[in-house]
Amino acid sequence: MNSRLFGAGAVLSVLALVSAVPAPASSAERHGLPLGAADLTETRTTRTLQPGVTLTRIVRGADAPAMAWTVEVSIPGGTGSPDPDAPPTALKDRVSAAELVDELTGDGFAARSEEVTTAATADDPGGTLGWRVRVGSFGSEAAATAERTRLRTAGYTGSAVYTGWDGDATDRGPWRIDVLTIDPKRFRGTLTASYGPDLENRETTSALAGAAGATAAVNAGFFVLDPRAGAPGDPAGTGVYDGRLLSEPVNGRPALVVHDSGRRSEVTRFTWRGRVTARNASLPLDGINRVPGLIRNCGGTADDSPTAAPLHDTTCTDPDELVAFTPEFGASTPAGDGAEAVLDSRGRVTEVRTPRGGPLPAGGRSVQATGTYADQLKGLARVGQPLRVQGGLTDAKGRRVTTSPGTDIVNGGPELVRDGRLHVTPAADGMVQRDNPSFYYGWVHKRNPRTVAGVDAAGRTVLVTADGRATNALGLSIPESAAVARALGLRDAINLDGGGSTTMVADGQVINDPSDAAGERPVGDALLVLP
Repeated sequence: MNSRLFGAGAVLSVLALVSAVPAPASSAERHGLPLGAADLTETRTTRTLQPGVTLTRIVRGADAPAMAWTVEVSIPGGTGSPDPDAPPTALKDRVSAAELVDELTGDGFAARSEEVTTAATADDPGGTLGWRVRVGSFGSEAAATAERTRLRTAGYTGSAVYTGWDGDATDRGPWRIDVLTIDPKRFRGTLTASYGPDLENRETTSALAGAAGATAAVNAGFFVLDPRAGAPGDPAGTGVYDGRLLSEPVNGRPALVVHDSGRRSEVTRFTWRGRVTARNASLPLDGINRVPGLIRNCGGTADDSPTAAPLHDTTCTDPDELVAFTPEFGASTPAGDGAEAVLDSRGRVTEVRTPRGGPLPAGGRSVQATGTYADQLKGLARVGQPLRVQGGLTDAKGRRVTTSPGTDIVNGGPELVRDGRLHVTPAADGMVQRDNPSFYYGWVHKRNPRTVAGVDAAGRTVLVTADGRATNALGLSIPESAAVARALGLRDAINLDGGGSTTMVADGQVINDPSDAAGERPVGDALLVLP
């Protein structure tokens, strides 16, 4: 045990399930998932992929009638807005929305404003998010797109949206959900996390599964997508692979922990601490295996801008950082201004590079410094002398976390279920952005493809994907994701990366319908079920 950094088909009848060992039906199996009206049809199809691993496809409301399309128009700041010069967004204040409706109506468009209210969660009171502006109601996407084109010609911006994605509790679907269950009592394989050949590049979930010979896989944590936010593919939060801490937490955010190669899983919130020490002096580490100065999803140190708290889909910055690198990062460490102490396999300094960036020696590692830390690192690192690099995780109770080669941890958020009760935490995890309610509207409130992970009362790890952004699969809001997780019997559950990243693979095939127009999205890491 080591906490040191870099350490060691059967088609089922409606609402019925078949498994290798018959068990009493759960509430969700008897009554269906808590989505839409209670009278919706729901079918479940289950098959065993390998001993202890089952895959269930749930389709709810397959016979739902089509809903309307509309055009959602971006709203500029009006006379009542706190910032009249703010760029157009999906939601604004009531006065700004009303002014846009008047303008659109004057230009001959059938416009309306709609108040958007959202449910309370464990750490957010909910209520009115703002007002949106929509134009028309159409029977097809093509008709809505034609109206959007007409709006753009008139100088407005907006997008065609399907009203089934709004999250109305009275909608009748359809929903398409896949559930992968790993039962430790019968499972003889391995549940592990993989980032592929290196951390700094992305691979598809199916490619990661294929390379490892996995029976099944789902996409896992959040990651850097835009090169302006760091190295694409780099986990944006906790990443532990085979017991090695390779990516630091977004401080305080939850993660899925897989113990003993899948024999036990849990959801835990993490912070971390790291230091670089030589002789009688030391410096604090800011991060591990990421581009210095760029902190994706924030949650770093007090001198980060604009915040040290988690802030989802935001890249915080810090000109003065100290970041450690391992060979897992990639072929070369990031290049740029600053200094880099390069260590051999024994932890001794072989060179101090200025500027920073380059390959690492076999079995070696490095520490990069930017800003004011550059001179401090050069004063600390002496060629031929040891430079000790340490770090480790701490849980929500302040206890030091130990890991073993059978431990994997992937980042996520928000929490969905805790101790069998709904416990949705968007505020703590940086999804509530008071100055930008449109973010919460699109990311939390509206329906999207989702990937969920957790553990049930029997100790089984459960991995769930829900298709979305389609007319035949509406997706889930974050509150709906929590309700589904609890209905499936999860005692603790967490949201993983979703949207276009949501992917499930079984027996070498992608079995869901990823929502990106280009098809399956390359991701940062994935959870793999190995034979």
